[in-house]
Amino acid sequence: MKATIYDVAKEAGVSIATVSKVINQTGKISEATRVKVLETMKGLNYYPSVVASALTGKRTETLGLLVPDISNPFFSEIARTIEDRAHDRGMSVIMCSTDDNAEKEKKYIELLQRKQVDGLIVASGFQDKKLLNDLKRNNIPLVMLSLDDPSLDVTTVSVDDYKGGFEAASHLLSLGHRNIAIIGEEVHSSRMRILGFRDAFEMYGEQFDERNLLRTTASLSNGSESVKKFLQQDNPPTAVFACNDLIAIGAIQGARELAVSVPDDLSIIGFDNTILATTTVPALTTVAQPMGDMGNKVVDILIEEIHRRVVTRERILFTPKLIVRGTTKEK
Repeated sequence: MKATIYDVAKEAGVSIATVSKVINQTGKISEATRVKVLETMKGLNYYPSVVASALTGKRTETLGLLVPDISNPFFSEIARTIEDRAHDRGMSVIMCSTDDNAEKEKKYIELLQRKQVDGLIVASGFQDKKLLNDLKRNNIPLVMLSLDDPSLDVTTVSVDDYKGGFEAASHLLSLGHRNIAIIGEEVHSSRMRILGFRDAFEMYGEQFDERNLLRTTASLSNGSESVKKFLQQDNPPTAVFACNDLIAIGAIQGARELAVSVPDDLSIIGFDNTILATTTVPALTTVAQPMGDMGNKVVDILIEEIHRRVVTRERILFTPKLIVRGTTKEK
């Protein structure tokens, strides 16, 4: 039979009120009594109802995390950082993968609200902005990760995507490449990386050929198919900028299938610096996001907001870093 608060009180030799004070960290309880009650709870395998605590207005010590695609290494790696940081801060994380699907977004938002999470981290483009605005109107703490949307009055934690794209283009241009293709996504971060890439061309006095821009969704197969389209045209590019590592590694595979050598015949640069970047042969040149710092920061900010110690909205921008490895060389 499942232990109850009454069993804990009886076993510890204290009142039910004392057990309740220990659980809720209220009132004046001696350290000896507190330790005795906690040890009794552990011995009886008793855990207070999180849902019951939530219904009485108490925190559940749980965070919700929404990501667009957990199969993308960037989101899986940053989710691990978030979970670790939350654990260190005494919180648990419920993660949901939305697939950038509006119906799933609504479903998971409703689920997380039923679970009475204390706050939300949204690491997704999010199709239905009204849902997020509704959360803010209901005073649910919310922080955006890797998405900077001025229409949402929330704190955002992201990398300087524009600067990252500029650095990627500057690297390829400095190696003598001019006929460069871009494989991007139809999301805000990708658009900013492409904008930075184009502006680097202008700084070099070059004109980017818009026919060399292809948009797709992030997957190995899409990266492979996209690079094949470029390589099979009359004047194939000598370099490719993929707006994330997943697409970049797919591009390496696609080039290999066409017997195109990377980097001898084709230079490829990615974005993110996920663990996959070091597993390719050759290792991937990429623009690194400080995923550990970003994950830690977003958790710390959200917890501060949950405790109502934040009164202003912030736009926190981390600096990307070019990591040169083996997939780029001089033309």
